[in-house]
Amino acid sequence: MTREQHLAFCKKCTNREMDLKQGLICSLTQKKADFINDCRDFALDPNYQERFDDTEILENHVMKSLINDEVLNKLRLEQNYYFGLVTGTITGILGAILWGTISLTTGYQVGYMALAIGAAVGLSIRFTGKGVDQIFGVSGAVISILSCLLGNFFSIIGYLAHQENLGYIETLLLFDYSLLPAIMQETFSFIDLLFYGIAGAQGYKLAFRVFTEKDISRLKN
Repeated sequence: MTREQHLAFCKKCTNREMDLKQGLICSLTQKKADFINDCRDFALDPNYQERFDDTEILENHVMKSLINDEVLNKLRLEQNYYFGLVTGTITGILGAILWGTISLTTGYQVGYMALAIGAAVGLSIRFTGKGVDQIFGVSGAVISILSCLLGNFFSIIGYLAHQENLGYIETLLLFDYSLLPAIMQETFSFIDLLFYGIAGAQGYKLAFRVFTEKDISRLKN
């Protein structure tokens, strides 16, 4: 048993003690694990069965640290980046349209829509792409942020269409796009930057395929 395995076992072991000077110590050795390779004093109870958490989702980098290259390569064969990219993009566009519609209906730019877009984009990439590589998270973040900007643009077009009593498509065709940077800057605020950042983080985090400790145990067997 390695030092790391010993420490992990001690966290689950009921035969551990607390020393006011040393902290948590092993009841077998009466001290913290100080060996380099194997613990000579450890003997595994034949009735002991290691339990794996099947509820807590592991972060992508943690998952990768728990599996070997062979298992990781098998997971990569199940990836479908282009399918995930397409579904993520479509989800982002639909989210942007919904954002514009809600903003036009309420008369306000609802910043919380950015969070919903980030989550929707990330989850769509997760379920269709089944990705474990970094590119999935990066794509989720980029699509989420671009979708938020597109939603902001649709809100502006909707407002102009309403003010000029024009159709939405007509406004898109007649709009002077050279004015877009100035208009976007005028309507942009610090809170928008915050929401966009959170949306990007959501898109990144949720884009990866998820595993629990129990899933990792099954993959290794």
